[in-house]
Amino acid sequence: MRIRIVDAFTDRPFAGNPAGVLLLDAFPSDTWLQDVAREVNHAETAFAHPLPPGGEADWALRWFTPGTEVDMCGHATLATAHVLHSTGAATGTVRFAARCGILTSTTAEDGTITLDFPTSALREEPVPAGLAEALGAPVLSAHGTSAHIGDLLVELSDEAAVRSLAPDIKALGRHSERGIIATAPAADPARGYDFVSRCFFPNVGVDEDPVTGSAHTALAPFWSARLGRTELTGLQASARSGIVRTELRGERTLLTGRAVTVIDGELLTAP
Repeated sequence: MRIRIVDAFTDRPFAGNPAGVLLLDAFPSDTWLQDVAREVNHAETAFAHPLPPGGEADWALRWFTPGTEVDMCGHATLATAHVLHSTGAATGTVRFAARCGILTSTTAEDGTITLDFPTSALREEPVPAGLAEALGAPVLSAHGTSAHIGDLLVELSDEAAVRSLAPDIKALGRHSERGIIATAPAADPARGYDFVSRCFFPNVGVDEDPVTGSAHTALAPFWSARLGRTELTGLQASARSGIVRTELRGERTLLTGRAVTVIDGELLTAP
């Protein structure tokens, strides 16, 4: 059984966010899927299988962290779309049936992949007591997100504050269902990005996610409202780093990036 490791939201190996990708004939037991994700030990491993023609989707898609199944994952969807197109398993636009609804991916001639995801609603909330101490930085504002994400988006003063975060990961877990999205405007938009972010997800076993597509469904409306543009570019300033281009289209958000396969091997333990 083929298993691939794909770096997503990057155009070079060893950057972006790595995801495991397995194309299956059908989903085996949840226990086996979780065991594989734990063995791969990346933020997410994606499992997909083809669906009968004529339905609302072409492939079924699920995502597992090393500790649990998640409702939405952008980078592992991008990685799956990359594998489908690079292997010839799919062409054009691919529709995925996932826990969060129907998602689509479209691969351009230059290899960039655009995902169509639901936009996260935002609601401003009081900054939780103890959050600034857990992050290690003052928080300007806090915003809840839609249930399919379950994060708390927090605005910091500037790019330097986001980059220098060294949070108390255990303490952060008390402040949201999944985790914390920390963001600030770019210090110099001439460098090719409009805002920066870092994402910490202790409640699903991921201390810091290198590049988080799903978080950008909340970052896109947040920064579009402040910057007055629907098309933006975000830099996730983790150690591996990655670029996500966003386009806000009302209830949907387009996420565009690249991906690179870095490992193509064989999984010896079948379901």
